[in-house]
Amino acid sequence: MTPWPYPRWIAHRGAGKRAPENTLAAFRLGHQYGWRAFECDVKLSRDGQLFLMHDATLERTTTGRGPADALDWVDLSRLDAGGWHSAPYAGEPLPTLEAVARFCRANDCALNIEIKPVPGTDARTGAAVAHAAAALWAGAAVPPLLSSFEIPALEAARAARPELPRALLLKHKPADWLALAQGLGACAVVFDHRLVDAATIEALHAAGLRALVYTVNEPARADALFDWGLDGLISDAVDVFKP
Repeated sequence: MTPWPYPRWIAHRGAGKRAPENTLAAFRLGHQYGWRAFECDVKLSRDGQLFLMHDATLERTTTGRGPADALDWVDLSRLDAGGWHSAPYAGEPLPTLEAVARFCRANDCALNIEIKPVPGTDARTGAAVAHAAAALWAGAAVPPLLSSFEIPALEAARAARPELPRALLLKHKPADWLALAQGLGACAVVFDHRLVDAATIEALHAAGLRALVYTVNEPARADALFDWGLDGLISDAVDVFKP
């Protein structure tokens, strides 16, 4: 297999649960804990701005309400995306993908961008993320890894910028999971860690693909997975593991 350029330890949504997810504050905190690779969720605003948010709706992690793509960026940028977590983070804004790219490139950090479309926008979001990632990381030694649960989003990303690496995210394990990943031209599969055993990792490596998992917070489980040859582990436990 070709060398894998990404760190094995990947901080979930910036800093797991230690800071408000998918914010620059979370990235800064994860970096302070020594993490040098991050995962985040990216979607489109109504007017086409790429920004970080996991949910399809605004209520859980911001002061907004309704679908995340129902507002233009000027309105989304005014929302409080930190107060829900704790008082010290009150007023923390939603970040754009461009802002996160600047942080990662300035601090020599790798990024796994999960393409997280609002339902019905899979292809448009996948293409937009791919085009933006190619521009924002132009000239970088290590491009971001694009991943998604949504096959149309990965297909659109592949059509838009086929040179960018892609990973298939899986929360279930269909019988044809390996063929599915290969058909998408993926370089990796990111499984719910509970679906993975030594044979799964061996099958991926035999096919020339890399094996990643989410979300592992227990040291014993992490040790077992790495003993089996795991290539990357996404974790909330930025204060427990020492990358």
